[in-house]
Amino acid sequence: MRAPYATAALAVLLAACASAPGVKPPVPAPVATAAPVKVGIALGGGAAKGFAHIGVIKMLEANGIKPVVVSGTSAGSVVGALYASGMDAYAMQEKAFALDESKIRDVSLFSGGVVKGQKLQDYVNELVGGRTIEKMKKPFAAVATRLEDGERTVFVRGNTGQAVRASSSIPGVFEAVAIGKAHFVDGGVVSPVPVDAARELGADFVIAVDIGSKANGIESPTSLLGNINQSIRIMGNKLGALELQRADIVIRPRVNDIGPADFEQKNRAILEGERAAQAALPQIKAKLAALQAARQAKAQQAADAEAARRREAERKARCAQQAGWTKTLTRDADCRVD
Repeated sequence: MRAPYATAALAVLLAACASAPGVKPPVPAPVATAAPVKVGIALGGGAAKGFAHIGVIKMLEANGIKPVVVSGTSAGSVVGALYASGMDAYAMQEKAFALDESKIRDVSLFSGGVVKGQKLQDYVNELVGGRTIEKMKKPFAAVATRLEDGERTVFVRGNTGQAVRASSSIPGVFEAVAIGKAHFVDGGVVSPVPVDAARELGADFVIAVDIGSKANGIESPTSLLGNINQSIRIMGNKLGALELQRADIVIRPRVNDIGPADFEQKNRAILEGERAAQAALPQIKAKLAALQAARQAKAQQAADAEAARRREAERKARCAQQAGWTKTLTRDADCRVD
């Protein structure tokens, strides 16, 4: 009689084994999507050479490279403010061609500078629609120098025109700008091309536009504006060189021979900006692609690790429910190793 019972018991065991759920098929890891690289543009000072910034931005945008944060020093803060307000390069070019110097130059012979700067402030505020810096369409920073102690000051809120005026107030040419209890002059003294300010705004990739020229001779020793610009250039050269090293790309339009007050060459400056940006495009695209690929790989690695962690947690929870000697034969195969 024992044989039939043994046969029946064996059949039950085999049936139990056959009905065991087994290892569940692996769940494919999610495909991660990395956030796009945040491109910033740092626009350097250079008086009338600043029109070259418009050409650089025009060429970048035409090739699908659109900076999302903007920093500017001196002339770069003027163009930067317009760009951050929502103007594209073509609109800025139109404004540049229509610019009358009398709109931005207010002579003040009985003060600490030849030019007061109020007209520049009002002109910028008019063009940006009265927006304060924090209400710009793109994050924007204007860099100036605090006169009391020489500290670099980055304006990221408040009156846009006033910040641009402070950033553009060339010592000896413009009056120092009083804001609160401090006074401010041209940002080119401490940060000729504001790469660090663009990083502080959150840029992952900074394109620096250097329109300054090295201190290598002077055009005319009798030119007041030329001598002042040369002095600022000498002071800022070493600091600027170190800061430029922290940029991902440096674009240098060939505008060295354009004088600081040579507004008649605005069209040529814009064209030189376009040419310089076009020459840099292959390098910019290659670096951006490499950075995006690295971010994508890192994001995928993190997603895979998270998916593996969740699978292991699910397995442990499932196996915990199958604990006990009575369930030994019906446990999932991946639980039998625990």
